[in-house]
Amino acid sequence: MVSDSTGQTPDQGVAQDGTEENTANSGQPARKGLSGKAKRNLMIAAVLVALGVGLWFLRYETYGQYFQETNDAQIQADAVAIAPKVSGYVREVLVADNQDVAAGAALVRIDPSDYDAKVAQAQAQIAQANAAVENAQAGIAEQQAAIAQARAQLAAARAKAAHDAAEVRRYTPLVASGAERREQLDQLKLAATQSAEQVRQQQAALTMQERRIASMQAQVSQARAQGQGAKAQLDAADVDRKATLITAPITGRVGDKTVRTGQFVQAGTRLMSVVPLHTLYVTANFKETQLALMRPGQIAKISVDALGGTEIDGRVASLSPGTGAQFSILPPENATGNFTKIVQRVPVRIAIEAPASARKLLVPGLSVTVTVDTRSAKGDLEKIEDDQEAIEAKQEH
Repeated sequence: MVSDSTGQTPDQGVAQDGTEENTANSGQPARKGLSGKAKRNLMIAAVLVALGVGLWFLRYETYGQYFQETNDAQIQADAVAIAPKVSGYVREVLVADNQDVAAGAALVRIDPSDYDAKVAQAQAQIAQANAAVENAQAGIAEQQAAIAQARAQLAAARAKAAHDAAEVRRYTPLVASGAERREQLDQLKLAATQSAEQVRQQQAALTMQERRIASMQAQVSQARAQGQGAKAQLDAADVDRKATLITAPITGRVGDKTVRTGQFVQAGTRLMSVVPLHTLYVTANFKETQLALMRPGQIAKISVDALGGTEIDGRVASLSPGTGAQFSILPPENATGNFTKIVQRVPVRIAIEAPASARKLLVPGLSVTVTVDTRSAKGDLEKIEDDQEAIEAKQEH
């Protein structure tokens, strides 16, 4: 067999040339494996991804899972609705819209003319009652003088009756002995009888005069009671008159003012509101699944949309005693019909601890996002589980 200088037979060379020719005709490049540098880069990327996931998981387990966040939160304030205690025409409105007022500042003045008249009427009734008391007391003084006179007349009548009775006793033996005439004794006896009757009349007159004193004293008491009633009416009228000047019960800012000068207002009609901007707070409605570790006093961060997302400090003040649905007008009744479990939300009050520069920009109704740091209670769930296991173990024994 003849071979060329390459050591291949002519047939093999033809076959190899044909293979190369076929490869060239197919137009497909030969497959090549990843270079060492590419493999190294992929390994580094995989390690970095794994490291990042691990760091995220570690941060979540030790830090992130204890931060509860909700954007279902608004700034609120305990605004006071201003309403008059009495009815009348508005004489003067003393504040403007959105004006800051201090506690006790005058807001609205109602025409006090009707209430001034009631005060004057009550004062007149008091004067009338006082005059009645003085008149009754003067009558009592006169009656006491009449009683003294009646006592004197009774004493004189008793003295005369005693004298007449003594004369009868003295003349009786003389008449029996014939020293005096019987007619004289009869006259003495008649005088003694008349004297005794006069004593009884004077005694009855004295009793009647003394009883009139009691009646007059009752009149004094009645007049004084009328005076006290008039004094109570005066106090009530004075309270109503003072109520015509409506003042601010708290320090705050006037809002939603609807009252106008000359308007007739009824008692209890809302005229405006005073919003205490210095005591703003946040009501954050957290899901029930977020409350396991939430406790009063925990630190919160408040992101205010109106401040471009700027965060201000806050603190958990309290948790509502029930879910929002429980305090709605129509609370749910799950004992009837079909039941679909819905995650409930519980209002949580967050006290705002922002600087004055931020507080002056906050108003009720603004939307915020609240994040609460619950790490201070991270061991509570384990303690609850341990307590439950202890109870179960005790029940088994």
